[in-house]
Amino acid sequence: MTNDEPLHYWSATRLAAGVRTREISAEEVMRAHLARIEQHNEDIRAIVAMIPESEALAAARDADRAVARGDEVGPLHGLPTGVKDLMDAAGLPTTHGSAAHKHAAAATSDAMVVARMRAAGAIVIAKTNTPEAGLGTLTFNPIHGVCVNPYDTSRHAGGSSGGAAAALAAGMLPIADGSDSGGSLRYPAAFCNVVGVRPSPGRVASGRLDNGWTAHGVLGPMARSSEDAALGLAAMAGPDPLAPMSIAEDPRQFLSVAASRPETVTIGWSSDAGGVPISDEIARTHAQARADLEAAGYRIVDLEPDLSGAESAWQTIELFNFFAAYREEAARHPELMRPDLVRNIREGEQITAAQLADALSVRTAIFRRTERLFDDVDLLVFPATPVVAPPAEVEWVDRVGDEVFERYFRWQMLANRITVTAHPVVVTPAGFHAGIPVGMQVVGRHRSEARLLGHTAGIEQALGHITRRPQLA
Repeated sequence: MTNDEPLHYWSATRLAAGVRTREISAEEVMRAHLARIEQHNEDIRAIVAMIPESEALAAARDADRAVARGDEVGPLHGLPTGVKDLMDAAGLPTTHGSAAHKHAAAATSDAMVVARMRAAGAIVIAKTNTPEAGLGTLTFNPIHGVCVNPYDTSRHAGGSSGGAAAALAAGMLPIADGSDSGGSLRYPAAFCNVVGVRPSPGRVASGRLDNGWTAHGVLGPMARSSEDAALGLAAMAGPDPLAPMSIAEDPRQFLSVAASRPETVTIGWSSDAGGVPISDEIARTHAQARADLEAAGYRIVDLEPDLSGAESAWQTIELFNFFAAYREEAARHPELMRPDLVRNIREGEQITAAQLADALSVRTAIFRRTERLFDDVDLLVFPATPVVAPPAEVEWVDRVGDEVFERYFRWQMLANRITVTAHPVVVTPAGFHAGIPVGMQVVGRHRSEARLLGHTAGIEQALGHITRRPQLA
């Protein structure tokens, strides 16, 4: 990072340290990001609701007073952030990107992870754009429109955490949250040249209402580097008595993540996650990343994990979860909901006990097969997406090469197959194709996020793509 980089592109780690040492003020940080939002959000549509500017600045001044008093402060102290518009943040509406919630009142309480972020000192100023009900890996909805890519505003930013990724890439926020069951923080991270962490289930406590024991959908941080993502994970992680799967480990372990040395790391390399269709552009960029990492000193071996059955298992669990979460809403006003969301709910209702039992059994078997691979390698690497960011007018990618997809989630299978492993994943930049970002999925041992983030920090240093910024008008 250069000393002359504008404040809105300082790393979250550097900003937090600067506020703590009074090198800079939280008010300066807030003003820089508010100005960036004012300058670019109308074109990008990453931010869909904000607290009043006066409240944001007052909160920043309070943060500065706490530092001046010598108060003990959290890892995100004084940093502005946004919350994905699927979760409640007190003082802001939660619309779920749905016409059914277009006129939602401001929430009166925080979702569990939002409360964690505030306790760590973050100042929640905004909600970030998401597709209706988090459906799919592109962000568009009837209320807030399409969230576009800061690297090319004729293209999508990805989804469902598209608003978060676009805001990070554009310098509107230094750190953000995401959620993921089928690539929802991984696809947008890859498309926007940022980092997304899908942690092990339970690493970030979830206050979801319908099923507190699921390993399918998880919450995690998004940032512009693995170092910053680790900072976000330190704020979000930790046990909670109301989250039965939450991991009882000290989240401060993520405050001391250090980049690993290339010569100490063995990577198992997969070109297509066991046969997922991949475009030529992604294949070439992925191959170049491999060559660059080998030149940097990494030992890389070809490895295609056995993910047989993963796609059908993911689909069964995903559709069942849609039914569990949205059945009452679909019964009340299906005409206000996206048709493929209603279809998911209806199909989820028809899933049999045998189908669900088989899907859970397959997930268990794939988890165990994947975990055994780490006896021989430190990391598994896969492409993050099958294509570069698609045009902003499409609702999903319906073809890759000769493969035609009849459902929106069929082009997500690079992510979906890895979801079923239940292992932690960091998406980090792999390179660019014609100026458009390309990402890679880096998978580590179960519950090994600190080690994994150290490895991806090393990869980022070796490849150098993480510092490239979009050229916004």
